[in-house]
Amino acid sequence: MILIEDRRSLAQDIQQARDAGARLEQVCDVAGIDARTLQRWNAHEGLTKGDGRPVAERPMPSHALSASERAKLLSVANEARFCTVPPARIVPMLADEGVYLASESTFARVLRAQGQTAHRGRAKAPRAKRKPTTHIANGVSQVWCWDMTYLPATVVGRWFHMYLILDLYSRKIVGWEVHANDSSDHAVHLVRRTALAEGIAALAVKPVLHGDNGSTLKATTVLAMLDWLGVKPSYSRPRVSDDNAYAESLFRTAKYRPEFPAKGFATLDAARDWGASFVHWYNVEHRHSGIRYVSPQQRHTGDDHAILAARHALYTTAKGLNPARWSRNTRNWQPIGPVTLNPERDSIISEHSAGHHIQQLAA
Repeated sequence: MILIEDRRSLAQDIQQARDAGARLEQVCDVAGIDARTLQRWNAHEGLTKGDGRPVAERPMPSHALSASERAKLLSVANEARFCTVPPARIVPMLADEGVYLASESTFARVLRAQGQTAHRGRAKAPRAKRKPTTHIANGVSQVWCWDMTYLPATVVGRWFHMYLILDLYSRKIVGWEVHANDSSDHAVHLVRRTALAEGIAALAVKPVLHGDNGSTLKATTVLAMLDWLGVKPSYSRPRVSDDNAYAESLFRTAKYRPEFPAKGFATLDAARDWGASFVHWYNVEHRHSGIRYVSPQQRHTGDDHAILAARHALYTTAKGLNPARWSRNTRNWQPIGPVTLNPERDSIISEHSAGHHIQQLAA
């Protein structure tokens, strides 16, 4: 905004230039304003009263939430089951119950106005990194990711080892184990048990198993088992830490759960009990943000299509009841298509979408 003193000074200088024979448009260009701006100042008392925007009365939009609707929204957001859940997960969970109160952005705006939004967790803000070329999957049991992480014990310097296999397409944990030591024999047992549980022997094309360059996952006994199962091994690039991003993200989710003991696990059985509880929560109860906030189990079995269709129908009905609250289309509840491990280019996904088995390298 231009202060009234500056407006008057500009208008006086422009008028002097015009009296000397200059054209209005050229003088305004030199002054740094538009000719229409000067005309508006002269027509609407802009040189006597100044800018009226700061004191202008802005009526409440007719389609805004009423006081009772805002109160109900706050009441639901502060329920015990939602008090630690962000709006991005509250809205889909309500949609599954056939309840629509407001959009995700409206939830966030109302909570922000009440001072109820704050950063949660101990994680630092993510940093943008270069995305490498990688594998693509358009169905379950095409690309698996696996890794091992350390679970702290109550005794300083002692660790338990959690092995985990994740289906890239559905994000479901298809295999996991917790052991007291790190051994390739544990990895062999896990991949064999997971292959039997997922029935890959009946698949025409076996899945790709992607992992890092750890010595355990590249051991000779592990490679021999993968060859016997027909599973193709894949490894991250040397000295690159983000080529197995989905597994690393899963471990981060696990260790920042409220149930994760800050002081470590007392026994191996305690670590395994926690692992079983976490895997059940992640596969069955967790609304995953990367798959339109359905659970990995629902995506793995194909139930996500019906759930997302019901959400779309609910939003369409809500828009029909109050169309003024939507300036564009309703929220996108279309199922997620092909999934890539650290995607590099969207064109690669489109190019491979026509194939039936696209778990090969994209480039």
